[in-house]
Amino acid sequence: MRFTTSFFYMLMCSCSLQLTAQQLTTEPAPEQKVVFIIVDGIANDMLKNTETPQLDAIAQDGGYTEAYVGGEKEGYSKTPTISAVGYNSLLTGVWANKHNVWGNSIKDPNYNYPTIFRLFKDVYPNKSTAIFSTWLDNRTKLIGTGLPQTQHVEVDYAFDGFELDTIRFPHDPMRDYIKNIDALVATEASAYIKSNAPYLSWVYLEYSDDMGHGYGDSPQLTQAIKYEDSLIGKIYDAVKYREQNHNEDWLMVVTTDHGRSAHDGKGHGGQSDRERATWIVTNSKATNSYFKNETPAIVDILPTLTSFLDIPVADATRAEWDGVSLIDPVDLTNPTATLKGDTLVITWENLTNPNTEVSLLGSKSNAFKTGGTDAYSKLGTTTTGAESYEISLEKSDQAPVKILIQTRHTTRNVWVTQ
Repeated sequence: MRFTTSFFYMLMCSCSLQLTAQQLTTEPAPEQKVVFIIVDGIANDMLKNTETPQLDAIAQDGGYTEAYVGGEKEGYSKTPTISAVGYNSLLTGVWANKHNVWGNSIKDPNYNYPTIFRLFKDVYPNKSTAIFSTWLDNRTKLIGTGLPQTQHVEVDYAFDGFELDTIRFPHDPMRDYIKNIDALVATEASAYIKSNAPYLSWVYLEYSDDMGHGYGDSPQLTQAIKYEDSLIGKIYDAVKYREQNHNEDWLMVVTTDHGRSAHDGKGHGGQSDRERATWIVTNSKATNSYFKNETPAIVDILPTLTSFLDIPVADATRAEWDGVSLIDPVDLTNPTATLKGDTLVITWENLTNPNTEVSLLGSKSNAFKTGGTDAYSKLGTTTTGAESYEISLEKSDQAPVKILIQTRHTTRNVWVTQ
């Protein structure tokens, strides 16, 4: 069959018009936004034994997992199960041996391990951030707003510091003033997210921990957990409003900073199973098998946030993380590196196809800790299914200080111990 030139011209015009119409009707990709919430001092068993319909609704939309804090229980990364220590482990993705926050006084944080706020602002300086907190030090000391050590990072909207206002919130012994501040903080977070929708928000609620310290395992603590749950529901309502009425995709992550003492629930700070036992609730439907089948840690939240927000992170920074993403593939977990005489033994647990290639790298320095750069050299290759690798060292050779265990999807770091 023969076609004339005019036919081809008409056909091309028709296709062009159709393509233009398709382009005009294509929705732009939704904007990715995050709110993470730390609700203080709720051990995993307490959450299970308390009615929390709002957290249950979030988990129903996404997922729930048992989690832990406290680093390696008897290893080099052992971390106190104390509030500010836990917050900073979330913010930086590393344990206390790196971020150097050992208590609530926050004496000397190592800002060489950047927080999620600095990582975000370094890449997206014009995108908005917010904090809604019942404790001012979260912004001024942990995030380190305005400090030269954090490159003068700022939070665009701060709603905090009310615990210092003793006129508006007189400090009563029953700690009702903290309960009222939590309500104020959560209400503002809900309203501000609904109207302004920052790209990255942190909400911190304290009252549950106060009731734990005051009463331990008790009806008072149970009621405090229910109260905090209701406040979290307000924030989730705002998130759902934004998703339903704007072209936005929200990740909401809720967790706690530590558990409670096994004896009566009043204390925390040690390494008992109950003090270490926490939880993570999220609305994400994209959680990976690591989230579903393993026991993640609080340090896994930072890599999750950077992934969701599409934040490029320098390899040197990423290599220091003690956590992995909860929404991306994870090939291995639980790395160890032990020097036994002249033999370096590296182990891990495989979570993927056992034939997945693993590269092992070592550094003989820990210069990152002081703002320097570590040089890694290749030690060897194997497969994830081997779950171990041994290296014989010459007696005159210096053993590596740090090891990287790398696959296509996963980088795990571990310090060498004797």
